[in-house]
Amino acid sequence: MPARDDMALTDTARRLLPWLVAVGFFMESLDTTILNTAVPAIALALKVPPLSMKAVLASYTLSLAVFIPISGWMANRFGTRRVFASAIGIFTFGSFLCGISSNIHWLVACRILQGCGGALMLPVGRLTMVRTFPKSELVSAMSFVAIPGLIGPMMGPLLGGLIIAYFHWSVIFFVNIPIGLAGLYMVYRHLPNYREKRNYPLDIVGLVLFGSGISLLSYVLEVFGETSLSGREMLGLLAISAALLATYGLHTTRTLHPLLRLGLVRIRTFRVSISGNLFTRLGIGGIPFLLPLLYQVGLGFTPIQSGLLIMPQALAAMTLKLTMPLILRKFGYRRVLISNTLSLGLMILLFSTIEAHTPVWMIVLMAFTFGFLTSLQYTSMSTLAYSDVNEREASPASTIASTIQQIAVSFGVAAASLAAALFIPDGLHATASEMIRGIHLALLALGALTILSTIVFNGLKDGDGDAVSRHSTELPSG
Repeated sequence: MPARDDMALTDTARRLLPWLVAVGFFMESLDTTILNTAVPAIALALKVPPLSMKAVLASYTLSLAVFIPISGWMANRFGTRRVFASAIGIFTFGSFLCGISSNIHWLVACRILQGCGGALMLPVGRLTMVRTFPKSELVSAMSFVAIPGLIGPMMGPLLGGLIIAYFHWSVIFFVNIPIGLAGLYMVYRHLPNYREKRNYPLDIVGLVLFGSGISLLSYVLEVFGETSLSGREMLGLLAISAALLATYGLHTTRTLHPLLRLGLVRIRTFRVSISGNLFTRLGIGGIPFLLPLLYQVGLGFTPIQSGLLIMPQALAAMTLKLTMPLILRKFGYRRVLISNTLSLGLMILLFSTIEAHTPVWMIVLMAFTFGFLTSLQYTSMSTLAYSDVNEREASPASTIASTIQQIAVSFGVAAASLAAALFIPDGLHATASEMIRGIHLALLALGALTILSTIVFNGLKDGDGDAVSRHSTELPSG
């Protein structure tokens, strides 16, 4: 049984816990999207081609891919409070160093440091929540924590546009510092410090095999669509990645304490949760990439206007906090996930009807509905993963779920990039009408893919997930 090396959890600490975990999630989710807006300005300031900035984005993703798998071991060894606080501290310090970087090489190195901190936030935060709240309250707690992960990507383009318009590009990184320092203080004051009384040795061989395989896969997905690599080279890298991951899979069968306990996929609810997370994000994960293109390049909106059109998704995510436990309790995970995935696919198809003459109020309504459905989807899949997982399995389950989510995010963006490249073959010289038509076709393809992913949730049975949905109550807001 996991031990907690402090006194009994107080009501204040219990109420603050979702807020504390949400701080880390918000910093991480906001960082990438806000940086995307600033890429041209940073490239100009550092006197490098904009294409070279791909390394700044890819280095963070690679760092996440390598360090997420060891998060569970570190939490068990050093305690959730120490590791989560260290993650915020490393991420904040890395943000400061990024802001004072004077060349792209230093910026890439600091982004890797940021990724080390970011890799620990998501799985360790989830693990702390799972060990603190009984399963009957987990839906309410996780639905609150999921909001920053949705708000960050939606606020990022707007906030990034405002910063670039009125401040120096370094402010993009400096905004993390006050948030990080406040979060660090509160974490040390209130976050429980769960850890295992007896920990197992770190699987070094597994770390090398899995880390190499997953980082190579993340790299290929990150540079997908770039002309620097030929199709044959891309396939070669994918083959090497697959070989490394397959070797790791074989290694886990011969190791007493593997880095990732793949045997957990035998649990039906856990298996459906992570596979659903992966396949569903193929369709919906790239929408934050395509909609700004449609609004800005196709319809001619400014970055700030585009951000405002996406903002209703964040507002919808916040309203879901009050209704999600009721929805899951009334209809169950199977019916919710099947119907909600189908609805998401139809909403993406509906986005493909947006034209220059589409009323703004209709775009806002569509964004609000999509935000509500997306929040319901992500939080349902995340909480389902822990329905039939016991306390000892919570740490490896959180690590696997976070790793799959990171891969799924990369897959989602890659799928959107591929769809855009197929339907907008000459994106650099495409007219506004050609851009709109191409993005419409890409949205139709992703919508169909999302509807197809509904099949994954047919593997659930009535009653699956009841452990976390039945008798769930809303957390106090204090």
